[in-house]
Amino acid sequence: MLRAQDPTGLLEGVDRAVVWDIALTTRFRGLARRDGVLLHGPGGWGEVAPFWNYGSEAGAPWLASGLAQARGAVAPPRYRDAVPVNVTVPELSGSQAGKLVATSGAGTAKVKVSGGDSAADVARDIERLEAVRDALGRSGRIRIDANGGWELEAATRILPRLDRAAGGLEYAEQPCASVEDLAALRRRVDVPIAADESIRLSRDPMEVVRSGAADVAVLKVAPLGGVHRALDLIERLGLPAVVSSALDTSVGIAAGVTLAATLPVLGHACGLGTVRLLRRDVAVPSAVPRQGEMPVREARVSSRLLDAVVADDDLTARWQVRMAHLLGALRARREREARDPSAAIAGLPL
Repeated sequence: MLRAQDPTGLLEGVDRAVVWDIALTTRFRGLARRDGVLLHGPGGWGEVAPFWNYGSEAGAPWLASGLAQARGAVAPPRYRDAVPVNVTVPELSGSQAGKLVATSGAGTAKVKVSGGDSAADVARDIERLEAVRDALGRSGRIRIDANGGWELEAATRILPRLDRAAGGLEYAEQPCASVEDLAALRRRVDVPIAADESIRLSRDPMEVVRSGAADVAVLKVAPLGGVHRALDLIERLGLPAVVSSALDTSVGIAAGVTLAATLPVLGHACGLGTVRLLRRDVAVPSAVPRQGEMPVREARVSSRLLDAVVADDDLTARWQVRMAHLLGALRARREREARDPSAAIAGLPL
């Protein structure tokens, strides 16, 4: 169990903090394992799991989100009891990708592409997309995610080829890293463009709208600071929203499903079916979609399952240090925003 020193007082009411460590079923975004902290409080469990390449300032919203869950923040009214969910396809071979999609029951597939521009990279991406289209049939939707890997000229050249291989793309998520390049690409190609990192990691998420850089906004609850803050940002952006995950356990997924259920309009399947990418989970039942849908429900953490994924002493010690930094960053951010509300990202305080 994590014993975080908390001179900030932000952990008041939190009675347990457990570091978890889970292997992935296949490498995803270069990762073979995922880890984080589960916080228990009067509202149940909350998850804090910023990727390790996030500094304390970028990780502070993840802590705010986990604290809101653990304290039982009141959820906004919901419009649905289940949300449509895509199947996520890592950088697998064509045959593996087709099998994954065929067994998922989903009508929408999110396909990871390499973001590379070599002939070999593009050929593998095309093979994967063709196999996914065969598995989905003509009525299924395919979206791709390049995680900002292409330069503008490469994206302009490659994206139409992938669109043809997929038999038409629903959208391309973050094909380029910069908002400027996304806006230019959107003018050059017929494929709709979705922004993820350009919103989630930006000090000014509204730049995407001002620049005409995206047709769709991809939002993740934890990096934005919780359900309420993400919902406010969606309203400000005024773009169709896709609620996605960040390789969460069922605890983090529950927050994403709650957000999706509170959106008045939900025209796209959500990227919340990623628990299947983890070899283990912490909740019963696990937040796994059935026939392309995820029910809206609280994550019920199993003591037995949690004990099975508790991190070793070394990783727990690393999280001990990291949590101290995250707590300090979150307190400093809240103090800064209390003095100057305009310092909040998009005017949305933590």
